[in-house]
Amino acid sequence: MRALIGLCAALALGACASLPNRTDPETAAWWRTTGVLAADDMEGRDTGSAGYDRAAAYVADRFAEAGLSPAGDDGGWFQPIGFDEIEVTPEGTTLSVAPSDGAARPLRFLHEVSVTPAFGMVERLDAPLVFRGYCAPSDMTGVQGSVVVCFGARRAGQTTGGERLRAAVEAGAVAIVNVDDMGFTVEPPRWPLAYARTVVLADGAARTASIPVLRLSAPTFVEMAAAAGRDGAAILAQGARGEAMAAFDLDARLLARFATRQRRSTSANVLGVLPGTDPALADQPILLIAHLDGYGYGTPVDGDGLYNGALDDAAYVATLITLAERRQGRGYRRPVVFAAVTGEEKGLHGSRWLATHPTPGAPMPVAVLNLDQLRPLYPLAILTTLALDDSTLGETVRDIAGTMGIAVRPDLEPERGLLRRSDHWPFMERGVPAISFLFGFDPGTEAEARYRDWYRHRYHAPQDDMSTPIDFQAQADFHRFWFELVERVADAEAPPQWLPDSPNRPRP
Repeated sequence: MRALIGLCAALALGACASLPNRTDPETAAWWRTTGVLAADDMEGRDTGSAGYDRAAAYVADRFAEAGLSPAGDDGGWFQPIGFDEIEVTPEGTTLSVAPSDGAARPLRFLHEVSVTPAFGMVERLDAPLVFRGYCAPSDMTGVQGSVVVCFGARRAGQTTGGERLRAAVEAGAVAIVNVDDMGFTVEPPRWPLAYARTVVLADGAARTASIPVLRLSAPTFVEMAAAAGRDGAAILAQGARGEAMAAFDLDARLLARFATRQRRSTSANVLGVLPGTDPALADQPILLIAHLDGYGYGTPVDGDGLYNGALDDAAYVATLITLAERRQGRGYRRPVVFAAVTGEEKGLHGSRWLATHPTPGAPMPVAVLNLDQLRPLYPLAILTTLALDDSTLGETVRDIAGTMGIAVRPDLEPERGLLRRSDHWPFMERGVPAISFLFGFDPGTEAEARYRDWYRHRYHAPQDDMSTPIDFQAQADFHRFWFELVERVADAEAPPQWLPDSPNRPRP
């Protein structure tokens, strides 16, 4: 393991050769640690992979060297979690659209069509295609035995994916196809997808049967609609504006064969604790959390099939290590748990497991400070804060950021659902105040352009690697803010409290 770490460190130093000369030593060390975790030999840290296990061992080693105590199961560093996985594989999977009066048109799996795998899913489909707009229950006429195609709306007030699926099942459809909403520009649809994989806890729970749920790219839908004499682009534009869309039949059949692969694996959270110094606060731990997992190997993009996950989220596991090394065993008043968790990209599984299976060394916290979704691509002038107005943590954030000249704002794009998409959320569901951050921006600025470009070209793609242009001063500023936040929360007289008007506070 030591030899591997040495090799990774050498690779990271090479990757970080372009660090600005004036980068402070702590930020430079943070970027080198990021490079180790995002190196090719960590294989993208996919949940249940050998690369993830190597990364977890590396994090545990660094936690130990920094003076943390193990807080996992049985007094060790790890909290193993069992997973069941099903994948629809490109090898052996075929999909095509067969018009009634012409040759079948193959669909490129993972490039213009995909499927959400389900245990017990059908192996073959051969059924007519019908378009039913938003696929609300009132739209689902004449879909019995058909594959129903829906506008994949993603905005508040429109049908959700779950609502569309329920309506399709109740109406007797044999599958559902959600077409990308190109009007959802705050997080635009992007292809190809890394893979089609579902990962669930291996907890013995019954697997719910479902009709196949597919996703279709907008250009492919436009082509299919044109073959049926319809203007697909105009139809999608109506959906993007929330206007009514006419139902029609596509006069074609979907022919599909799904090849699946299943496996069982184990992947572990890495847990360390910095013991507190005040015995009266020993039962009030603070949890610092970042996800260690990434995507691993997937569909190549520009010839690269390794999704390294440098900013998502190797860089912020590196922040946990940076803080642990800064403290070198010097505790705060409260215990502080450091958690590098697995399975975030597959459904927040690691944090959900920790929230429902606290360990003696990492008991249920009184506050959660999450590190994810951060992109130091431009100066830190605005800090978008998730759950800003849910608890007194928001007041502490405003106080610290204000002294640094950083504007604090709530999430201005709540339709993305970021509050519920990261590892603080399982703890909020269990009544624990929590907070998380993004680098914010003003519309129309260079900062927004860099933010949008990262999401278009690097988010969940192989290009999220050490070549990403980083604003190292912005990262140093964030560290200064975040380290002060940890100290304030961990040393405060009282733990954070929910605000009475929070929609997310626990109810009696």
